[in-house]
Amino acid sequence: MTASTPSAPAQAFVFADLASYTALTEIHGDEEAVRLVEDYCKAVRQLLPDHGGREVKTIGDALLVRVPDAGEAVRLGIRAAREIGAAEHRFPSVRVGMHYGPAIERAGDYFGRTVNIAARVSALAGAGEVLVTEDVMQAAGELDAVRFIARGRHPLRGIEDPVAIYLASPGAQQSPEGLPIDPVCHMAVDPDRAAGMVVHEGVRYHFCSVHCVRRFASEPEQFV
Repeated sequence: MTASTPSAPAQAFVFADLASYTALTEIHGDEEAVRLVEDYCKAVRQLLPDHGGREVKTIGDALLVRVPDAGEAVRLGIRAAREIGAAEHRFPSVRVGMHYGPAIERAGDYFGRTVNIAARVSALAGAGEVLVTEDVMQAAGELDAVRFIARGRHPLRGIEDPVAIYLASPGAQQSPEGLPIDPVCHMAVDPDRAAGMVVHEGVRYHFCSVHCVRRFASEPEQFV
């Protein structure tokens, strides 16, 4: 009689990467972009022990992490987006996407539908956003100072049915909003140290460099 293979445990798979990394590279150069990726990955790794997270691998500017507890995965994602991506002057914004379910482990890497969906969800996130699937939200349950805002059902490449997406948003009990974000390269900008400021249609935008100011001024509709 052949023994059955035990099913893989459900856990959260989290993709965190830098928003507009291509634009960041074009504006600030390859060496600066690589340095920022290294600093960003180091900062995320320092958060993992607090939430029971384990690094799976890096893919370019993306970091794949697995977290057994869905609630801790959500808290990790919010911290990565807020504490890393919007707290330090001239540091790029972070975007996060995650899904909860089983995955197949091979030589320290993970494969399967759960990981694929997590990657697709991450690609939908904007700068500073943490997007989760309904499976993550249900597994996490109610979390103190966190609310889930419905973003509708989205078709994902390679996935048969549209997936319900939610924005995980920190509540008022958590730290205040971070620094303004440069709309061109998505770096956090301290207004007191900004290279420039432009008011467009009543909204004030701060920029990390004169180059970003010029890019925005020439085509503001592209970045708003």
